[in-house]
Amino acid sequence: MIVLFFALYGLVLFGQEKDVKKPEQVIIANNEIITKEKLVEYGEQGSIKAMNKGVTQDERNKLAEKFGDKIGDREFIIRVDLLKEQEKLKRKIETKPSSTNESKKRENELKLNIDDFAIDFTVQMINGEKITLSDLKGKVVLVNYWATWRSNCLKEFAEIPEKILEPFEDRDFVFIPISIGENKEKVQRKISKMKENGIDFNAGIDPTKKIWNQYATGGIPKNFVIDKNGIVKYISIGISEGNIDKLATEIKKLLAE
Repeated sequence: MIVLFFALYGLVLFGQEKDVKKPEQVIIANNEIITKEKLVEYGEQGSIKAMNKGVTQDERNKLAEKFGDKIGDREFIIRVDLLKEQEKLKRKIETKPSSTNESKKRENELKLNIDDFAIDFTVQMINGEKITLSDLKGKVVLVNYWATWRSNCLKEFAEIPEKILEPFEDRDFVFIPISIGENKEKVQRKISKMKENGIDFNAGIDPTKKIWNQYATGGIPKNFVIDKNGIVKYISIGISEGNIDKLATEIKKLLAE
């Protein structure tokens, strides 16, 4: 539909650019003669249902009866059918991504789900320390998968010190942010830069994505909250309003058990 709109409108403009006699034309929508500007406006609004260039002689005669000299011997007429409000609403619904489908798509990105045992791993931290997940039994663990180039991951990090690290500093809690597909030097530079802005924590690296590939696929950030027995109890995918607050709530509940 849009292709047809621009094709026809392009034809109108092309005719105007040539140094020849301009073709006489008229554009009719909703039984009214409209300007080219109004046609463009309808196109931008997604209001065009169909466009037809040219009319039969009988149709031309009827239009001449209605519009008189405004039709006359015009060389061509463009008839524009507009969508009714109900049709526009239906089209929006049909083309709008389903939240249910989006939710299922995100779930399909997970290789571990809630109530699964977290797969053990050993991650190299940028300060030289190595952390093995199975050594943390008896503690609540938040594993965060991120990357230095992903702005949503950095937005999460801006809230984590105040809402998670500080409240649970003296509790049996461990935060393991793991950068995926990046080397130590790149991650170290980003962590140092964040530290200048008050975001200060250690980070792990997973340059070959070995750890990540056992937990999930698709987009980041992804967070896995693991209880004291090594079982995944909460997962967050992507970033949304109140996401860090929800993570903090889940961590607090597990620490109280």
